[in-house]
Amino acid sequence: MQINIHSKIEQIPAKDWNQLIKDNNPFLRHEFLAALENHGCVSDEFGWRPCHISIRQDGKLIGAMPLYSKTNSYGEFVFDHAWADAYQRNEIPYFPKLVSSIPYTPASGQRLLCNNEDQALVFPLLLKTVQQFAQQQNYSSFHCLFPLKVEQQWMESNNELKLLTRHDCQFHWNNKDYTDFDAFLAKLDKKKRKNIRQERKRVEQQNITLRQLNGHTATDKDWQDFARFYQQTFAEKHGHATLNEGFFKEVATKLPDQVLLILADNEHGKCIAGSLMFHSETTLYGRHWGCVEQVDKLHFEACYYQGIEFCINNELQVFEPGAQGEHKIARGFIPTLTQSSHWLNNSPFLDSIQQFTQHEKQGVAHYMQSLKSPYKDC
Repeated sequence: MQINIHSKIEQIPAKDWNQLIKDNNPFLRHEFLAALENHGCVSDEFGWRPCHISIRQDGKLIGAMPLYSKTNSYGEFVFDHAWADAYQRNEIPYFPKLVSSIPYTPASGQRLLCNNEDQALVFPLLLKTVQQFAQQQNYSSFHCLFPLKVEQQWMESNNELKLLTRHDCQFHWNNKDYTDFDAFLAKLDKKKRKNIRQERKRVEQQNITLRQLNGHTATDKDWQDFARFYQQTFAEKHGHATLNEGFFKEVATKLPDQVLLILADNEHGKCIAGSLMFHSETTLYGRHWGCVEQVDKLHFEACYYQGIEFCINNELQVFEPGAQGEHKIARGFIPTLTQSSHWLNNSPFLDSIQQFTQHEKQGVAHYMQSLKSPYKDC
């Protein structure tokens, strides 16, 4: 058995890494993670330093974990600012910490990579490796964000690991074997159905043309346009635009069949907006949106309705459009529980944080129960 920590994903052969991925999840693929590193999207500048784990048995890769040393909490989507503040006020370092997630991507997926038959061996080895690494390097904590349900259940059932569980809510769309978009609309209550039709019609009335592209059909000009839209979004929100044109182009080249780029052209043929999505064998993931001209209802069309149609036409079962957004309910998305696991390295705040997570779970449960389904039969 050989266990290593890697400062670059390219230190692990792509073929070995990818054979451990379930459902061909695009964000976990070696090509996606390598593109992030190749174009400086994860770096000390943005507070993400790779330290991926590999486990080999007799030379064969049987386990792995995407892992990062974090010097901030940016791009995680599981917010721990209150925890960091408590550490700071008591002059205890909270950063650096260890995080297993996909940078800037609040999407569910494997964090404990292995084949099903090796779970009993690999799962505990990965967690033990993380904890030992954290203790040796004085990391304050380890955070496993948006893992698969089977991974989350395993981490919760092994009490000796002393992991804390956090709950949150996203809004996902589920395909009920719809034959077309109208079949989906027929399942919504009358008010929601009418609203969606009006929003789609409003986009048509403004002479907007939507294009669905993938890595094969999108041109360099298309990616230049989308990178500009992406940058514009962060400039308007005073945020950090961590991705770039080089990253988008590399992912499109390396994973062309898993990219869905929606571009919107105005009546003069000018490209004015776009949304970027990725998909696995079963799931569509909405990720980024941007525009240089404001068009009424275009955001809903490009980010939601085009994605729903794509799922129906390609028999994808789930559409995860990203974090937060209660307005998504009116567009057919339903509240969905998301979870994460957290380990604190000799923290003096363990009891307080444990109480916080319990209150948070209760609050999330109450919130989800309070939301009304947009569907007629619910």
